[in-house]
Amino acid sequence: MARPGTACPQPARRVMVAARALLFWALVYSYCGVCACIAGLRLLWSIGRRPGETFRWVVRENPPACLNDPSLGTHCYVRIKDSGLRFHYVAAGERGKPLMLLLHGFPEFWYSWRHQLREFKSEYRVVALDLRGYGETDAPPHKENYKLDCLIADIKDILESLGYNKCVLIGHDWGGMIAWLVAICYPEMVTKLIVVNFPHPSVFTEYILRHPSQLIKSGYYFFFQMPWFPEFMFTLNDFKVLKSLFTSQATGIGRKGCRLTAEDIEAYLYVFSQPGALTGPINHYRTLFSCLPLQHHEVIMPTLLLWGERDAFMEVEMAEITRIYVKNHFRLTILSEASHWLQQDQPDIVNKLIWTFLKEETKRKRE
Repeated sequence: MARPGTACPQPARRVMVAARALLFWALVYSYCGVCACIAGLRLLWSIGRRPGETFRWVVRENPPACLNDPSLGTHCYVRIKDSGLRFHYVAAGERGKPLMLLLHGFPEFWYSWRHQLREFKSEYRVVALDLRGYGETDAPPHKENYKLDCLIADIKDILESLGYNKCVLIGHDWGGMIAWLVAICYPEMVTKLIVVNFPHPSVFTEYILRHPSQLIKSGYYFFFQMPWFPEFMFTLNDFKVLKSLFTSQATGIGRKGCRLTAEDIEAYLYVFSQPGALTGPINHYRTLFSCLPLQHHEVIMPTLLLWGERDAFMEVEMAEITRIYVKNHFRLTILSEASHWLQQDQPDIVNKLIWTFLKEETKRKRE
């Protein structure tokens, strides 16, 4: 028996680690089961009310005109040597200007940055990427290909393939998660970090375990652990869930926001209605619990965190806690009337805040 004050014997420590891991995965799969049951009940309710409409799924054959709007930039492709994957992106602004790389969230794609592509092309080479598995970017079939290490390496390799060694990195939602991780793992590649509606990953993992309300709001993380069923639920009633995410009173852009037009909605439906188009995006979440918590935490470059206070998925308290992980200039701005879809909801305000941050940092360096 160990004396008081001495470390636990190695076998005892292993048992504790194993017990902790068992409890963690029991929580994950138990909550996954709860979310699946709720989704099943909603499915039965929909079938009972409108059986003919429930399983209607229309594949959009032709892209709406907005996806080929020349004012947004040029559609480009790059193949990464190490992974062999081909990535699609839209680029605006002259080659040779400083790079601004934009990473979208879920369920989005490059088009969620349309307002920023137009705004920042005057001074930057602005690149809005389709992440691995999204849109016209290649989608590997196995969920192991979507681990965080792979997603981080994608950004590093794309940066190099574009002929740059550093960039202003901007991410929203899941793209914000990736942006934080790239900034942590490859700080030399990120001159300035801007994240929209996603806290530092360590804040998220710690907060969600201590606050049941955030656990409930993040229920889709657990639901997405199931095979095929989440994709199936998205297709019901011709992608009603997808439409409501952006337009409903509970989760969508509010009355004071810049609401998505019918053509904008069609752009999302065009991308995600294609056969198999949802599996890659949802696979991003299917490996998440095996990759957290993080071993490295600190962010050392100037950082701007923008947050819509009406975010239905992320509690605003996490935004302020994020400050402790940034070991450089940190600016937090919370917009009281804005939703989770902040860069689409309040594009003029968001663009102005980004300009202020970028010019403020340039001025600070000169001084």
